[in-house]
Amino acid sequence: MPSPSSRNRGRRTISEINMVPFIDVMLVLLIIFMVTAPMITPSMVDLPSVGKAAKQPDQVVQVVIQKDERLKVVSNGKTDIAALGSVAASVKSLVGDGTNTAVVISADRSVKYEIVVKVMDSLQRAGIARVGLSVQLAP
Repeated sequence: MPSPSSRNRGRRTISEINMVPFIDVMLVLLIIFMVTAPMITPSMVDLPSVGKAAKQPDQVVQVVIQKDERLKVVSNGKTDIAALGSVAASVKSLVGDGTNTAVVISADRSVKYEIVVKVMDSLQRAGIARVGLSVQLAP
């Protein structure tokens, strides 16, 4: 009968990671990707480009949101002070029935983005289709 101490010497725990199953899985995935990659057809995305508008706007109206969240509507040298609820009516009165009019919103950097979105929303609900944001890069 073998002694109890000899049984423990023969069996040692292996503290290494067996890499063979991992390598097998990686090779199978590599083969799958190599076979399926040529079968995938590349899709074309038609992205819009700058400066290729169908027609330049007849008139540009600028809505300026100041630091204290007051609104100014500027068009052809005329400046009008407006409230958030009446900015759409003020722009409509300056525009008239001009369907090809662009409205540009420019805001101070300290103004909450929520105010800018509310102005955009009220202009679009009033039927003004061309609403954009003015962007100025910091030096």
